[in-house]
Amino acid sequence: MGRGTAREAGGGGAITMRPDKPARSVRRARRLRHTLTLPEAMLWQLLRASPNGHKFRKQHPAGPYILDFFCARANLAVEIDGIAHDMGDNPSHDEQRDAWLCANRIDTLRISARDVLDSAETVAQSVVDIVESRLKAFGKAPPSSLRDATSPSQVDGEDQKDRL
Repeated sequence: MGRGTAREAGGGGAITMRPDKPARSVRRARRLRHTLTLPEAMLWQLLRASPNGHKFRKQHPAGPYILDFFCARANLAVEIDGIAHDMGDNPSHDEQRDAWLCANRIDTLRISARDVLDSAETVAQSVVDIVESRLKAFGKAPPSSLRDATSPSQVDGEDQKDRL
């Protein structure tokens, strides 16, 4: 298994891997956040709003790799693949990357750049649907249930000052 530490994820039985993030990867990710490709930018405009309460990160470092988008709660990397991914040694690099991510319990969803350019909204909704199905499979509560929790300042509908 790759480097990293296992930590039990809150709210479910899944184990979340937190792979080490070399400083070089972190610096590279910061640079890449400012230079998104057109398909990445289009999809990010939809995912950054946390659709259905699901949080995504863009250009997220994971070990020696940079993930286009990452939903930590669902252990899901979303990669936008342009034509360059089919050329040269890129397919074998993608296989190695996917294997490393899998060993660190992160699954990869590969999406064609053409699909994003054709309908970013449809792709974003598909990503959200996959995240929700993964969370259900992990036994994790939906994000909306976290917002419905009782405020710490209230007990059975009473303000704390009324209890004093």
